[in-house]
Amino acid sequence: MNHEVISPYLCPLCRQLLIAKERVYQCNAGHSFDVAKAGYVNLLPVHFKNSSVPGDNKAMLVARRAFLEADYYAPMAQSIALLLTNELSHHHQTIKILDIGCGEGYYDRVLKQGIQSDQSVEWHGVDIAKLAITAAAKKLPSVRYCVASNHALPYQEAYFDVLLRIFAPSNEIELKRVLRPQGKLLIVTPGPKHLAQLKAFVYKEVRDHAENISLPDGFNARHVERISYQISPSQQQRSALLQMTPFAWKINKAQQEELLAVEQLIIDVDFIITLADYEEI
Repeated sequence: MNHEVISPYLCPLCRQLLIAKERVYQCNAGHSFDVAKAGYVNLLPVHFKNSSVPGDNKAMLVARRAFLEADYYAPMAQSIALLLTNELSHHHQTIKILDIGCGEGYYDRVLKQGIQSDQSVEWHGVDIAKLAITAAAKKLPSVRYCVASNHALPYQEAYFDVLLRIFAPSNEIELKRVLRPQGKLLIVTPGPKHLAQLKAFVYKEVRDHAENISLPDGFNARHVERISYQISPSQQQRSALLQMTPFAWKINKAQQEELLAVEQLIIDVDFIITLADYEEI
């Protein structure tokens, strides 16, 4: 028997609803997308790619994994889990969450473990990097992972209750399209002192990040929280941290050698967590 189920996904080619048929998604126009062995679906057609391997490459993913899985950012993720626990307690139905730019799913794993809710949660993650999504799907099979661009999200309109955007770019129109009215947008951005000591090896003048962020039209900030603490990563972890920041493109060889030669370096981590309500306009 061939069971057909309407999925959350839209066809990236014609924008019609995709139908789930065992290990494949199809639209009425006949476009078809297989479910990978790891459990994710790739909705990034070849001609939509700006490069042969869009998103983070393997070296960048390995560096990001090495740093994040040392749990240096876990206190920030745990604060998000507490915040979402309080928010989701008001819901009385299945809660649909999308992690935009999810990478290998580090935050999904921490948050799913930390969020306490009586309601069921339908969790999704999207990233343009196929290697990252493959790793995420293997580590957390309960999440519905998808390869796609943050700027052309392949989801139905008003499908999600919560959007997470943790250090990830996004498209304002797409955020409002896939989030239901009165839904929540949770954004994590660098606080003023974030990685100041790392920046000092790259720039002659270290400038603070802006503390206030601008939200898309229709979003109202309801909770803003700053989390600051210090970490002391090893030289290897320091190198990994560098590779997952924009500083990696700015630092020269001499500066990098100087950074890694320091036996111990105390580094400020500083986050701004913003929770905003979507009031459709």
